[in-house]
Amino acid sequence: MKNAKSGNVFLIGPMGAGKTSVGRYLAKKMGKTFYDSDEEIEKRTGVDLHWIVDLEGMQGYRLRELAVLDDLSKLNNIVLSTGGGCVETPEVREILQTRGTIVYMEVALPTQVKRLKHDKKRPILQKQDREMVLTQLWEDREPYYEEIADFVILTDEQSVQEVVNIIVNWLKNS
Repeated sequence: MKNAKSGNVFLIGPMGAGKTSVGRYLAKKMGKTFYDSDEEIEKRTGVDLHWIVDLEGMQGYRLRELAVLDDLSKLNNIVLSTGGGCVETPEVREILQTRGTIVYMEVALPTQVKRLKHDKKRPILQKQDREMVLTQLWEDREPYYEEIADFVILTDEQSVQEVVNIIVNWLKNS
């Protein structure tokens, strides 16, 4: 396992893959501290993501995301759930690769669409054709997920507990 001394596990992947749910449980099971980068951005700014994107655009949001990921990834013994698009920023990819182990939580498009059907929180999804948006995001981001992942797990047909057990077993044996 690369950079094992930090003990950090970074969860990457598209929205709807279960990064936050898995991250909370994984951290608890492994005795690590859990962070969600989107929650941390909201906590630091005092406003929700919609407000940030409306006021500053995606570029402003990505700058905030980079700062938060840079800060959090310097900690030790954490599980960090990242935003689905963070991998589009080259500096973020480098930070994650050098400061912990990266688990790519993959999800098939039909499962993703089903899981996000009623989502009102993610600004990028508040469009008419969610499936088209999610397909385009996958096409744009998937090569980056694959490029930096140390481990890939498909989350579609598995419970949070099953995904966590697979990740823990992989971490122990890598």
